[in-house]
Amino acid sequence: MSIILYDTTLRDGAQREGISFSLDDKLKIARRLDRQGIAYIEGGWPGSNPKDMAFFERVSELGLEQAIVSAFGSTRRAGMAVEDDANIQALLAAHTPAVALVGKSWDLHVRRVLRTSLEENLRMIADSVRYLKGRGREVIYDAEHFFDGYRANPPYALQTLAAAAEAGADVLVLCDTNGGALPSTVAAVVAEVRQATATPLGIHAHNDGEMAVANSLVAVEQGVTHVQGTINGYGERCGNANLCSIIPALKLKMGYDCLTDEQLCLLSETARYISELANLSLDAHLPYVGHSAFAHKGGTHVNALLKCQESYQHVDPSLVGNRQRVIVSELSGKSNIAYKMQEFGLHFPGGAEQTRLVLERIKELESRGFQFEGAEGSVELIIRRLQPGYRPPFELLDFHVLVRGGRDGGMAAEATVKVRVGDQIMHTAADGNGPVNALDAAVRKALLPFYPRLANVHLTDYKVRILDGEAGTAAQTRVLINSADGQRTWSTVGSSTNIIEASWQALADSLEYALMESSNGKL
Repeated sequence: MSIILYDTTLRDGAQREGISFSLDDKLKIARRLDRQGIAYIEGGWPGSNPKDMAFFERVSELGLEQAIVSAFGSTRRAGMAVEDDANIQALLAAHTPAVALVGKSWDLHVRRVLRTSLEENLRMIADSVRYLKGRGREVIYDAEHFFDGYRANPPYALQTLAAAAEAGADVLVLCDTNGGALPSTVAAVVAEVRQATATPLGIHAHNDGEMAVANSLVAVEQGVTHVQGTINGYGERCGNANLCSIIPALKLKMGYDCLTDEQLCLLSETARYISELANLSLDAHLPYVGHSAFAHKGGTHVNALLKCQESYQHVDPSLVGNRQRVIVSELSGKSNIAYKMQEFGLHFPGGAEQTRLVLERIKELESRGFQFEGAEGSVELIIRRLQPGYRPPFELLDFHVLVRGGRDGGMAAEATVKVRVGDQIMHTAADGNGPVNALDAAVRKALLPFYPRLANVHLTDYKVRILDGEAGTAAQTRVLINSADGQRTWSTVGSSTNIIEASWQALADSLEYALMESSNGKL
């Protein structure tokens, strides 16, 4: 059995607090979802705002290969002829082959929100579906608040579905709009609905009880063939069902055909791409697609992984375009270090004793405020520095940083450094827009004559964390620096009660790492 994937990131996902997609963003996302293999892309509500209407005018220019674009809207208003309803006419004006039509299933909403009769609501559903079907549209009927409505008044909730089905709806989507249903409830209700209708069923779950993915999957187990959700679970309040979790579960665990293997491999890339357009950091701990989804920190776990990959991984990360990672920290064992040495391509004599020395050094540094989980450049340097015969490319002998206020009220910084390279000592100074910038400029001035390739190295991020706020200005400070040279990216860390010293430690590691020929080469 095939499962139809229906994405509503551009409509329901855009209702998440903090998201505001531009028109260009929406078009880019539609193109990416088509490449991902999503069957239906809900582009928005054309009757609600000009941006969504503009999307429907432009989306035909994308030349989508397989995705069907859908417009979203509600049934006609109470007491109004369907042909006179502006929302219905906006759906037609969107010129999409499919429309998602939302109607009320809960008698509470009919009486207290729409303020109309139960009978009129049934006519609103039937009239709207019949009208749109008569004009050649595929109609996906979203039964809003269905599970709440079914709990309150089962016969009436089923009548709303029957009204849509008899009018020609192509699929009946059962919506957990408030997101509070439990999987056992969803399973039982879907099973009962299947006995009442022959029309294909869908599921649209919200995540207010953190059950949206589970509710979607149990609905499929009960015969639902149309699954709605959003990339990364974006949506109003606590979000919608996360397609990035649903898709691999359907394909890898339940055996349903929803994407090709090649499309599944794009999933992590799609999650990151859409998070960037949403201007949100991708949650590192999202299942399947998060940076930490296959990250291993405990020593016993890593020891087992080295012997058997599936011992601590429920799926092969490469199937969803992700990768296994091993983290080095004070919780690490010797297996973590051995794994990282293999990952870095380092093969040194010393065996277990050498591994023990590296592990002791890392644990000692972490007890002083360093954290190596996000600083693999510093980890590799620690391993290299503990090898016999290692010689650093430079050594800082002394530095002095002066910060002063100008007559115009601005601030300026000046750094003086003394650096040894081989048997030569370089004494340089430089100005900067802050003490760290000045220190960086002075060190580069000293090193560039010896190492011209440092001109291509740039800091891409600089993070400072205070580790003990109660200590005030005397607190231990951790600095994390991200760097790049156009081919590689790496992160390094420093820690001290002096923020300048912590910055220098991270900066020096960054420059030393840059001077390696490659992440698995030699200095």
